Amino acid sequence: MDHQFLKNKRILLVDDEPELLQMVQTILRQEGYTNVYPASCVREALETARQVHPEMAVLDVMLPDGDGFSLMKKLREQGDYPILFLTARGEEEDKFTGFGLGADDYLVKPFLPRELLFRIGAILYRSYKGENPLVQLAASQVDFDRALVIRDGETIPLTAKEYELLSALYRNEGRIVTIDALCEAAWGDNPFGYENSLMAHIRRIREKIEENPSRPKSLLTVKGLGYKLVTEDKR
Repeated sequence: MDHQFLKNKRILLVDDEPELLQMVQTILRQEGYTNVYPASCVREALETARQVHPEMAVLDVMLPDGDGFSLMKKLREQGDYPILFLTARGEEEDKFTGFGLGADDYLVKPFLPRELLFRIGAILYRSYKGENPLVQLAASQVDFDRALVIRDGETIPLTAKEYELLSALYRNEGRIVTIDALCEAAWGDNPFGYENSLMAHIRRIREKIEENPSRPKSLLTVKGLGYKLVTEDKR
């Protein structure tokens, strides 16, 4: 799968704070997202959506002419695409409302740019991964649709944990994914204590995807921080 394919998806970005709107646009464009469409209110968001037909939306909850929850309902009448709420309203009731309406994620301000990118990448990957599933590595291919590695003409199945770890790494292709983030991806909300298990799984993944697991070219260790996956597209 060409990772840039996901970054070409049209993203509608709605927030009434001009500085934050500009900051998020800059974060996304620096990361390679090429089609980001800003709007500062419900009226502008609906008009932009009618024009560009977004494939994802990032919405604030509090807007000058309405709220993000009502906006989400109207956007979903135009098209069924993933939605992330990005808002200062972190009350549990607001989160329940957002998820109850079918939102894909809910991120509370202030946020780290890397966390926002991680969440957006994960949503796009989940939503559109089936459109182009093969990822080319140095010595193998990964077929995420079938949870297989293809190497030297042979197919090698991935376990559930190996699949989750490779997926998290691929969603952040070319960037460091921390040990904590990988443990959370594979073992859920309480990832502490799984560092040794993570190392064992990384070793087994390398045995499947690398020509020489002792000298990896695709799944790299970043000492003291975590790991990153490098595809042939990034070389």
